[in-house]
Amino acid sequence: MDIILTTDKALDIESGAFAVLCFSDEAPGPDLAGGLPAELHARGEFTGKAHETAILHRPAGMKAERLLLVGCGEKARFTPAEMRKAGGVVVRALQPKSLTDAAIRLKGNTLSAEMLSAFVEGAVAGIFEPDRHKTTGKEDKKSFASLRISVPERTPELVEALRRGRTLGEAQNYARTLVNEPGNLLTPLKLAAEARQLAAEFNLSCEILDEPRMRQLGFGTLLGVSMGSAEPPVTIILRYTPETVKEGSDHLALIGKGVTFDTGGISIKPSDGMEKMKYDMAGAASVLGAMRAIAQLRPAIPVTAIAPCVENMPGHKAQRPGDIVTSYQGKTVEVLNTDAEGRLILADALTYAARQGCTHLVNAATLTGAIAVALGHLYAGVFSNNDPLQQRILAASRTAGERIWPFPMDEDYKEYLKSAFADVANIGGRWGGSITAAKFLEEFVEGKPWAHLDIAGTAWLDEAKPFLAKGPTGFPVRTFVELATRWS
Repeated sequence: MDIILTTDKALDIESGAFAVLCFSDEAPGPDLAGGLPAELHARGEFTGKAHETAILHRPAGMKAERLLLVGCGEKARFTPAEMRKAGGVVVRALQPKSLTDAAIRLKGNTLSAEMLSAFVEGAVAGIFEPDRHKTTGKEDKKSFASLRISVPERTPELVEALRRGRTLGEAQNYARTLVNEPGNLLTPLKLAAEARQLAAEFNLSCEILDEPRMRQLGFGTLLGVSMGSAEPPVTIILRYTPETVKEGSDHLALIGKGVTFDTGGISIKPSDGMEKMKYDMAGAASVLGAMRAIAQLRPAIPVTAIAPCVENMPGHKAQRPGDIVTSYQGKTVEVLNTDAEGRLILADALTYAARQGCTHLVNAATLTGAIAVALGHLYAGVFSNNDPLQQRILAASRTAGERIWPFPMDEDYKEYLKSAFADVANIGGRWGGSITAAKFLEEFVEGKPWAHLDIAGTAWLDEAKPFLAKGPTGFPVRTFVELATRWS
């Protein structure tokens, strides 16, 4: 989809549809389309509540074929996060109509660099459909090719905002495309090939640790998970280096869980819903998507992305409950449940990041069902050993419009992870499951400032929203990019 910034007047723009953002506490202007939108508002047929839409054909006084009214809620509460959703609503309301182009005018409280960037992000994300593998039903569907955004003046600030919004939206969609691939088509090796291609296209350095190399290093907790699968594991490492790196500068690591399919292993999951376990690599996809944007936006700090990737299967060589494995750090782990595998592969990756010279570690993982019990599907949880880093992440998430909630990390929670036979157990029982999972990860960060995002409840949408398709969400690509680009 082409996104064009123009100074053409709204009435003069010829398009399949012209979108107008409307508010629930402010009637549309009486001169708009011969006053019909204002009349609909007065009669309560279009109230302007968030995500509500109405389409008027051949609007009076306009060259556009249709007028799309988009509800945005109360004007005083209209934030960039709501603007992002509005961008998605615009394209998703028009896409089923087989239109090829649309336009919108931004002015007043809807016009700023931040608002424009958010609108573009939302529009790019909104156009994504998880139908890549469908072979029927798409024959007569026209692609949405062009979106024109009219502004009073085409300033360099707005041009850059459009570029940033497109970059972030495309990075989010890239991650969503990866997450949506089924386990038979996206194995660890194929994800590694995808990472190599990404690195070549966006000038990142790429290193792949294969199974022999990880065995040589001693990645015992990761390799234990992969034992039951015929698909070999990999650890993907992408590195971004700015043109100038000051001595002693911070170095951010983004680490993502990459279980390309998770059966649970010997501690096998119920069959109901297991098909969604292709999304258990959403953390890995998010760090790859973030690196795609970081390479284009070029923050001032070095960023290393690490994605440990395995398939968790109950094969004849599979890890058993009760097995004891030795991590890269040297700690022994009693595996009480083979379905608590994400923390095992992240353990080795976190230690590796710490020993590679990264000063701040942030990981994302679809780690626990307990996080969705606690927060539903609206917020991800953040767990950290360092309050300044946690505050940075929360600030980045607010700017990015991705909701994250902090959890306690008291030392007492380690008591749940005690093992009589190893240094630590990989699960802590029923209570505080998301917190004990985070406390397990903390064992392997070697004292570095670290934060863990549990995205199990936010990485997948079971039902479509007016602004986003069903399926993978791309969470937390935007937060990771904001964190890196606003670090200084």
